[in-house]
Amino acid sequence: MKKIFYILIIFFFSSPAQSHSTHYKGIVKIEMEVFRNNELIGYSNYFFEHQNNLMTVRNYTQFKVELLGATIFSILSEAIEKFKGDQLIFFKSTTFQNNKEKYVNLLLDESKNKFIIDGSSYKGEANIDCIIGNWWNHNILNAKQQISPLSGSVKDQIVKYVGEESIKLYGKTYLTDRYKLKSKDENLPDNKKLNFDIWIDKKNNLILKVKYKRMGQWEYRLKDYKIN
Repeated sequence: MKKIFYILIIFFFSSPAQSHSTHYKGIVKIEMEVFRNNELIGYSNYFFEHQNNLMTVRNYTQFKVELLGATIFSILSEAIEKFKGDQLIFFKSTTFQNNKEKYVNLLLDESKNKFIIDGSSYKGEANIDCIIGNWWNHNILNAKQQISPLSGSVKDQIVKYVGEESIKLYGKTYLTDRYKLKSKDENLPDNKKLNFDIWIDKKNNLILKVKYKRMGQWEYRLKDYKIN
């Protein structure tokens, strides 16, 4: 049963590998709560630092799934992204998934114009039009490929616009654009496929909600954010 949950995620959000950091210039934090079957099980929070032409994003994610009093799936993860202007130049994460360590070390090689990845499930190069698969960065909706923030694997994706939709979160109503993000390769096993519904705030381009199904219904919901 544990293998069923090895799907994530995350996760965790122009040119796809770019954050267009000017869109996030005033952002200090983004707080998301993680739900399974409408039950709060954890969080995924992002903290932003801005200095001259550099932007640093730190992520802390933690949640666990319990069944009959036993923990059947858990995530404890820390990550850091760095951007120079709009270009991702560095990513590092350490994740304990059911107490098993996963990791990603990514650097931009300017001489090759490639990302160099040392991850727990992939080691090699990636195009700079990839994007880290985090939910703070709305440009994930423009990307053709995403890099797993847990293991470094590179996944082809297709994003389709579903339509305009009004949703309510934490007592507030938002007018959103809804998208469907799926794996390009339909022959992948179900537990490896990307299959997410994503709602983005039309006013500020923040991802408000992410939903997917895998032995239950999972949601990431934007609880709060802070702008200087």
